[in-house]
Amino acid sequence: MASIYFVGTHKPIMCGIADYTSFITREIPAGRRGVISFDVERYGAPLIIDDEVVTGRVWYGIPGCHEYSASVILQGLKELGAKKEDTVLWFQHEFGIWPGSIQFIAMLKNLDIPKVVTFHTIHFQSPETPTGLRRDQYDLLRTLLPYVEAITVFSRGVYHAVTSAFPEHRDKVYVMKHGIHSYPEISRLSRKEAKEKLNDFLLYESGLDRETKGTLYKQRIFLDSDTVVVGQTGFLDPSKNSELLYAARDSVQKAIPHKRIIAVRIGSPRDELQRVYAAKLRRRQNGRDKFLLEVRLPQNILPLAQRAFDVNFCWPHDCTQSGLLAHALGAGVIVASRDLEGVGETLKEAGGLVDTDLRQLLLKIRNLILNPELGERLEEAALKYAAEFSWERQARRHYELAEHILPPVPIRLAPYSPLTVETMAIPATAGRS
Repeated sequence: MASIYFVGTHKPIMCGIADYTSFITREIPAGRRGVISFDVERYGAPLIIDDEVVTGRVWYGIPGCHEYSASVILQGLKELGAKKEDTVLWFQHEFGIWPGSIQFIAMLKNLDIPKVVTFHTIHFQSPETPTGLRRDQYDLLRTLLPYVEAITVFSRGVYHAVTSAFPEHRDKVYVMKHGIHSYPEISRLSRKEAKEKLNDFLLYESGLDRETKGTLYKQRIFLDSDTVVVGQTGFLDPSKNSELLYAARDSVQKAIPHKRIIAVRIGSPRDELQRVYAAKLRRRQNGRDKFLLEVRLPQNILPLAQRAFDVNFCWPHDCTQSGLLAHALGAGVIVASRDLEGVGETLKEAGGLVDTDLRQLLLKIRNLILNPELGERLEEAALKYAAEFSWERQARRHYELAEHILPPVPIRLAPYSPLTVETMAIPATAGRS
């Protein structure tokens, strides 16, 4: 039986890939998986300090994102007690985590162990190459594919881009959809109930400043049954184009003047670039119909907030897939998004509202608000998708692929013992009547 050893960031390092690995590993039996991760003190990323304690076999021994090598990975396997004959190394790849492509490929080349790489940030709609891959992604894959047994991608769009660019490696490329959470208690809440619970959290349990809490209390944006909340969650990163949330709110309000439309952005910055961007959003919000609530939502509150929004608005500048969708779809929420890369593909399969044109997407949001029965169908479609690609099912698919690429165990026979003359001798009476 295969044992999977995932390699990449892991909690308490704060990033989407660290979360991804933790969600996958929790669904694989403890004796059949381990994690090789970076030294949390030297890696340089923010750390999660308020989530659950990490359990299971994790070795935090890779010195840093510029100091990795095959020898370090082998040391990690040794520390975790891995057996080479049943081990599959499974790398989580993103260019920021493994910044040196030549170094990364050299590491793979020097590991004489079955290897799989999951690519989190491969594009398929880039103009840089005929197949839609970005140039640096094309160059990495061209050199990397000969040294791995398999790679996995999150979307069919990426699959077609990679296999079109490298048809000779088609048999090594697999679509492994991003896992989706299950939140049955949250998905059963009515919008009104979810809004009330989120309101209570923000006023009485969150770290929001007193002035913002006072504004929320007075405005009653989550308690007024006639108010429509268009929202967005997640880190305050410029790539998300969150300022368009406020512009979208203005357009929808103009289209439906008899409704009160509110835009709410909830999230926090995690580095200096994001802090600068947060200041920009702060100047755009007004505390009346446009709100910026600077707070990091705990994992159990994030899907509740998404459920509380009448519409989750998403118009990113750049994306390949979104971990936030893993929470949103599992909570049965309504997402209206730009039809871009893997996010667009996922939402089309999951029944969300998508479009390549912002004006057309806003018309779809208007139609949704005026026809509540449409929202019920969208929620059902989201939950159906979540069940098909649950973390449990995706973990099982990981394991099936690991079993598939692991070399067969040779049949062990008893030591060969040649026949002797004595054992071959025919009794003297043989053949007589």
